Amino acid sequence: MKIPMLDLTAQYASLKEEMNARIVQCIERGHFILGEEVRELEARLASLSNVSHGIGVGSGSDALYIALAACGLKEGDEVITTPFTFFATAGAIARTGATPVFADIDPVSFNIDPDAVAKAITAKTKAILPVHLYGQTADMGRLRDLADAHKLWLIEDAAQSIGASFAGERTGQLSDAACYSFFPSKNLGAYGDGGMIVTKHDELAETMRILRVHGSKPKYYHQMLGINSRLDELQAAILNVKATFLEEWSESRRQVATIYNELFQEVSVPVETPYIGEQHVSIFHQYTIRTTSRDALQNALSEKGIATMVYYPVPMHLQPVFASLGYKEGDFPEAERACKEALSLPMYPELTKEDQTKVVAAISHFFKEALVK
Repeated sequence: MKIPMLDLTAQYASLKEEMNARIVQCIERGHFILGEEVRELEARLASLSNVSHGIGVGSGSDALYIALAACGLKEGDEVITTPFTFFATAGAIARTGATPVFADIDPVSFNIDPDAVAKAITAKTKAILPVHLYGQTADMGRLRDLADAHKLWLIEDAAQSIGASFAGERTGQLSDAACYSFFPSKNLGAYGDGGMIVTKHDELAETMRILRVHGSKPKYYHQMLGINSRLDELQAAILNVKATFLEEWSESRRQVATIYNELFQEVSVPVETPYIGEQHVSIFHQYTIRTTSRDALQNALSEKGIATMVYYPVPMHLQPVFASLGYKEGDFPEAERACKEALSLPMYPELTKEDQTKVVAAISHFFKEALVK
C-alpha cells in the first residue's frame, strides 16, 4: 500500500476543468505581472483575514522579510521568535540585519510560550514574531497584550494557518501583519512559489507594496532599498480557483483530524495526539503526533508505504548558521524535545477513512511488536 503525505493530483482532478480554463484565460489576457488576478486574490485574502490590505509577493519567506523591513527592523534590533520552526522565520529576521532572539515553546501546542516571550524582552526588542504551527495559532491574546505593553510590532508567521482563528478572530486581525505562504503543500497552495502579507495598516501596506518592487514609486524612482518579489499572475489565477474551496477544505481537514482522534482512542499506543485549545479553530495543516519512539516509528511506517514527515529535526538555535548567537543545547528544552518526538501523519482533505485506519493500525502494530521484543 502507498499512502502519501499529500495528494495534489487528487485535488487537481477535482478542479481540472475550471483550473485549465482560468490559466488559459490569464495567458490570453497577456498581463503577467501584478494584474487583475493578483488584485483579486489580494482582496479575497484580505477579506478572509478581516483586514484592509493584501500584498502579493514572491514567497512566504519574502512575505516575512518585507513585513519586518516595512516595520523598520534593522541592525541592533531584536525580534523574539520560536526556535521550533522552518528556517525562513529566523532567516527573515537576520536578513533585515536584526537579531533573532528565541523563546521556548509550549509543549502541548508546539507554539511559542508567551511566558518565555515575556522573559526575553529587552530594551532592544522591537517585534514579536510568533509562528502558528501545524494550523493552530499561538496564544495571540497574550502576545498582543505583551506587544501593546512594550510598544512592539506583532507579526504573524501564518504560513501554516491561513483561515485559522483565535477567540473568534482570524489570523491577521490581532497583529500588525500576517504572512502567508502558497508553497504547493500548503492548504492554499500554488503550482510554484508565492506568498502574501495581510495588514490593517494603510501606511504599512503602502510601504510593503513599494518594497516588493525594488523600493520604487513611481517606477524607476527609488525611495528605499527594496527587492524584486511579486506574486506571479499565473500563480494568482491558480490560487483564485483554489481559494473558493479553502473553507470547505479546512472543514474536511478537521473531519480527517476527528477520525484520526477516534481511531487513536480505539488503540492503546504511547503517542500524544494534537491538542487544540478551546479558543482556537485549527485548519490542520498537519496532524502531528509525538512519541519518544519517533525515528523507529517513522522507519517502520515507511517500510509499509506510509509517508510521514518530521517538522522539524533541528531547532533554530542549534543551526550552524546561527552559532554566533551563542545558544547551546539545553537552552530551549521543549523545542529540542519536540524536534526528537514530533511526527506528522498523512493529512489532506481527500484522505479516506480506510487509509487513515491503515495508518493507525500500522502504528498500533509497531508498538505491539516493540512490546514483544
